[in-house]
Amino acid sequence: MPQPIYQRILLKLSGEALMGQQGLGIDPQVVLEVALSLKEVKELGVEIGVVIGGGNIFRGLSASARGMDRVSADYMGMLATVINALALEDYLERNHVPTRVLTAIKMEQLAEPFIRRRAIRHLEKGRIVIFGGGTGNPYFTTDTAAALRAIEIKADAVIKGTKVDGVYDSDPTKNPDAKMFTELTYLDVVRKRLKVMDSTAVTLCMENNLPILVFNLRKKGNLKKLILGEPIGTKVCEAQND
Repeated sequence: MPQPIYQRILLKLSGEALMGQQGLGIDPQVVLEVALSLKEVKELGVEIGVVIGGGNIFRGLSASARGMDRVSADYMGMLATVINALALEDYLERNHVPTRVLTAIKMEQLAEPFIRRRAIRHLEKGRIVIFGGGTGNPYFTTDTAAALRAIEIKADAVIKGTKVDGVYDSDPTKNPDAKMFTELTYLDVVRKRLKVMDSTAVTLCMENNLPILVFNLRKKGNLKKLILGEPIGTKVCEAQND
């Protein structure tokens, strides 16, 4: 049997990934598909952390652009990530996958507060850990939260699930001739302003030599194939031969 090349991962999902074809909210079928993909990978013996955005419910930056106070808007966005985390937890537990939600903002009735050692202990016990509430601070994106949590739990890679096959030189949904990269360096991403993760997240990964893998989450079985080492999506790392 093929063996996973990563033993502990941090999966970053956008909130938009959970809304499917809907314009807003959570599509139960999509959440179920994500949960089953995670279960498939967990059965390989891989320890999994997850960070989910909240853009399907509320996006702080766009609300700020429309006149709302940025700090208040960002806190509202953090609460949206917790809603998504609870939804994913519910579908994982329904499919007999032990899961814990840890939040950067204390809300004990809903989830455990984030404590690094506790998170690692949950992972070691075979539980999927979903990190809600971003970093707990305004002005930081969930991309940055994903990079930070990955470093804190000593993950082998940050894996970003998207709706396209990898990182392109232009938007593939608008440009049919867009070129997909199979490998990039962190500096390539920053210099070319490629939409992988925000610059703070990429810098954090670069300083800690943490690979970023970008793949199409919507294709069934893709996450498992990626974990088993199949050449899927785009890898961002220190050097092209890393």
